[in-house]
Amino acid sequence: MRFVIQRVSEASVTVEQQVIGKIGKGFLVLIGISDSDTEEIADKMIKKMTGLRIFEDSQGKTNLSLESVQGQLLLISQFTLYADCRKGNRPSFVNAGTPDQANALYEYIIQKCRAQNYPVQTGKFGADMKIQLLNDGPFTILLDSDELWTKR
Repeated sequence: MRFVIQRVSEASVTVEQQVIGKIGKGFLVLIGISDSDTEEIADKMIKKMTGLRIFEDSQGKTNLSLESVQGQLLLISQFTLYADCRKGNRPSFVNAGTPDQANALYEYIIQKCRAQNYPVQTGKFGADMKIQLLNDGPFTILLDSDELWTKR
């Protein structure tokens, strides 16, 4: 599982010329899911993401978490995070999760974040989405479950 986390001042997602999700200060999170991902991995990724202390405190140091700043989440499913560009110039997406499995885990992540009382907005799985954001920093972090934990 891969999360690209961007600390934003604001972000929105548009589908068919309609804004379907919009947040203020918080994280825009692009979520890539592979076939080997599970709810257990999702739980660990959510815990790591929400615990990241990447907001500035009163001394300008990155010491504050999403909860500390009452931040919001915009969660976007993005299978292209599993693009394999090793051969040729056309990426392969064979490592991305199947649509049914990826959508189920994406919905699971949304539900878990909402259950923790984070204000959550979302994209639309499988849709052609237009994302707008004001990256604060810029500050972007990649969490990859393969690098964080050994899969079993």
